[in-house]
Amino acid sequence: MPSSSKARKPDISLSNCGYSKVLDIISNKWTALVIYAMENGKIRYGEVLRRVEGISKKMLTQTVRKLERDGLVQRHITPTVPPSVEYSLTPLGETLLQPMKELRQWGRVNYDQVVESRASYDSAYATDSRGADSMNEI
Repeated sequence: MPSSSKARKPDISLSNCGYSKVLDIISNKWTALVIYAMENGKIRYGEVLRRVEGISKKMLTQTVRKLERDGLVQRHITPTVPPSVEYSLTPLGETLLQPMKELRQWGRVNYDQVVESRASYDSAYATDSRGADSMNEI
């Protein structure tokens, strides 16, 4: 590709990039796990809490509220004493299941290679014997 003396305008933008918009929606630590918990239909709040290892009540509440705000989850309240609350994916939320399953599969197949690459990289760029960071030499 010939170089130009004119400065080119960026052709990749955070505000217009479909990937970054999607990642903004699903990249939270808990979002994918909560969506997976709902993939088979309605589920009670307490059941989501039991199924998603390590999530606190506060984080689950924040996550389902964000997903509800984004139109991906809907809340169903049954007027009992105490009220029964269930959550389910909306039709829009269900459209995320297939691409998320593909990402999960990619991770299952390739994550070991990522771990190996990180270890190789860290070993190659570790602090050398002089105490200098090898990255400074790049």
